[in-house]
Amino acid sequence: MVQLTKAGVFLVKGHLTVEDTGAVTVEQVNSKLAGAGLPGLRLDRIDREAAKQATMACQIFGSHNTANDSRNLKLRFDALASHDITYVGIIQTACASGLKEFPVPYVLTNCHNSLCAVGGTINEDDHLFGLAAAKKFGGIFVPAHQAVIHQYMREMMAGCGKMILGSDSHTRYGALGTMAIGEGGGELVKQLVKRTYDIAYPEVVAVYLEGKPLPGVGPQDVALAIIGAVFNSGYVKNKVMEFVGPGIANLSVDFRNGIDVMTTETTCLSSIWQTDEQVTDFYRIHGRPDAYSKLEPGEVSYYDGMVKVDLSRIRPMIAMPFHPSNVWTIDEMNQNGADILRQIEIEGQRQLENPKLQFSLTDKLVNGRLRADQAVVAGCAGGTFENIVAMAQILGPTSIGDDAFSLSVYPASQPVNLELINNKSIESLMLAGATIRTAFCGPCFGAGDVPVHNGFSIRHTTRNFPNREGSKPDSGQIASVALMDARSIAATAVNGGRLTPATEIADVLKPVPYTFNKQVYEKRVYQGFGKAKPEVELVFGPNIANWPEIRPLPVNLLLRVTSVIHDPVTTTDELIPSGETSSYRSNPYKLAEFTLSRKDPAYVGRAKEAQALETKRQRVAAGQVDAEVERVFNSVLPYSGYSIEQLQQFIQETGIGTVIFARKPGDGSAREQAASCQRVLGGDANIALEYATKRYRSNLINWGMLPFTISEGEQDKLAVGDYLYIPGILQAVQSGAETVDSIVISTSGTKTLKLKLENLSKDDRDIIIAGCLMNYYSC
Repeated sequence: MVQLTKAGVFLVKGHLTVEDTGAVTVEQVNSKLAGAGLPGLRLDRIDREAAKQATMACQIFGSHNTANDSRNLKLRFDALASHDITYVGIIQTACASGLKEFPVPYVLTNCHNSLCAVGGTINEDDHLFGLAAAKKFGGIFVPAHQAVIHQYMREMMAGCGKMILGSDSHTRYGALGTMAIGEGGGELVKQLVKRTYDIAYPEVVAVYLEGKPLPGVGPQDVALAIIGAVFNSGYVKNKVMEFVGPGIANLSVDFRNGIDVMTTETTCLSSIWQTDEQVTDFYRIHGRPDAYSKLEPGEVSYYDGMVKVDLSRIRPMIAMPFHPSNVWTIDEMNQNGADILRQIEIEGQRQLENPKLQFSLTDKLVNGRLRADQAVVAGCAGGTFENIVAMAQILGPTSIGDDAFSLSVYPASQPVNLELINNKSIESLMLAGATIRTAFCGPCFGAGDVPVHNGFSIRHTTRNFPNREGSKPDSGQIASVALMDARSIAATAVNGGRLTPATEIADVLKPVPYTFNKQVYEKRVYQGFGKAKPEVELVFGPNIANWPEIRPLPVNLLLRVTSVIHDPVTTTDELIPSGETSSYRSNPYKLAEFTLSRKDPAYVGRAKEAQALETKRQRVAAGQVDAEVERVFNSVLPYSGYSIEQLQQFIQETGIGTVIFARKPGDGSAREQAASCQRVLGGDANIALEYATKRYRSNLINWGMLPFTISEGEQDKLAVGDYLYIPGILQAVQSGAETVDSIVISTSGTKTLKLKLENLSKDDRDIIIAGCLMNYYSC
């Protein structure tokens, strides 16, 4: 079904893959070409370095790299995209960094807080801020309910050979020939003030597709199979996934988009697909034929690995709580449900780390089959035209029933919705008992269709992390989500929630043509690029607050350890929860109150104690007297022989802050608030064995936080309440040091801890020294 190749791989003429044994000869390749029935294809030579440059990724990087260095890229993007829980903070940061006008098209969509259901006026206040910003700086504003961010970008902004940067982790348009990257807001700020996205040239992994999916197998099935094969090993972490092979021709563009958007869950950096006549048709249908160009690897291209997928062997899949990589075939689940669910319960209970919550799934078994309480199809992954048409065909004249099971469907854009109305798919779904909603991302992050306590929801959305469905564990609530394809969700709905693979009833599926009506956007979307109006004033609602003043990096640091997390992976949802907290993302102070609230509820209190101590330290440094500050410094640091004057200077030069340890933090969302909330509460650093994603590490750096790593086993030296003293940290960062000596001070004594500070560019170090990106640009 899915095979991974550890060695490098040559792709020849787009047809043949040859593993790099280190001694591949032209004769061997030509022999394989002949054996594959391609005797007309012959090579004259094999040049590994030239073949690396023949990938589509290399071609696109080369056209966007502003540096005279092909190994250390400085990229400028063709367009930017943000939604309504990120653009306020980004624009305010950019304004503080010198923004005058958007230099490239910047799309501001309103698809996350569009319900305006929590917090009174604050969501709509953010939307008005966004419209004013689009007018003032020359942006594109997509009002609420018009489209989810990635569907609009597919329909209106993607183009072959382009690069797009978005402040949402699922920024992926590779199937349309666009290399897109999801990052924290700081990276968009850099583009807005005409700086670059700096990255070492990433490895490129071929995803070689062959065969044809069975009827009833959908894009989510293929995506989950790939995620299950690569996630745990980190096989494609921070790499580019380049989709090639004859199987691509057997997939519609909607199908490709559905696979592509889920590549985020592999932790890859980006994705790109070879293009063909079907992509030509996509751009023609959407009124943008000039956006198409042929993309394909060179005659011989070289990849750092390969994921080989036989599409014909993929079966309907289900990703069980609490991660998209926890995958099984639906057939396996139906045959061995009791055993599988017991193991998932054990692992889930451990992951929740809350003895008051009893996570249970075995009670959802009815006559040996898993039964869902709810089904949802939504967002950039689920709400596409072909997915919803297939659901209507599978449900047909049946009914989902009048019991507790419910089905909600969210078309991904108004143009998609309009065409579904025209071809009567919406009518069929409504008559079957489904509820039709507007374009909204809420079910992907817990702001819509929250199931009942102990409920089990099946969803064609992007993630199923703990509490991603909207439950509140701190209030004693628990529910869970399994990810499935829309086709199997419809088949399950036919059976009243009893888990059913769509392959059992796939004979009803037939292709339906799509017509795009651009009038929907022409009459509602504000198109302001290139038409900035500097005289327009930004509109601030009462919840929109500026970032607090952030101090630069001190000479020394004294950090209180405020949280220690030993889970294998810590998601951004656990660092700063999704759901109702999204309404407060325009207010750094209010949002910070939720930091680690679901993982370590005492964190905020501990952080505030240290922050208050830092405020007192600054007063002492200015000449005041504070007994508590002197007591802390005297109790945790060796002051033997210090004079009063020396102690005073030492207090002036040594900032007090906080640090958290997590084994592998940052999986999931691109939200910069996972880092900025710690910073608002006085956080100066994270310590990890490794970082789950580049984007989380970038967020730390852009907020002036030190992204330390330590060696396996060293984490046992850290406990909540300890102090970590890092002498000379300013000089170490300035000098480019990659290791820093520190002292852990606890009630039982002191220990040394070597901190690693690797792979930081000069700009990264300068940002950390300045204290954050805003400080850096205002210098």
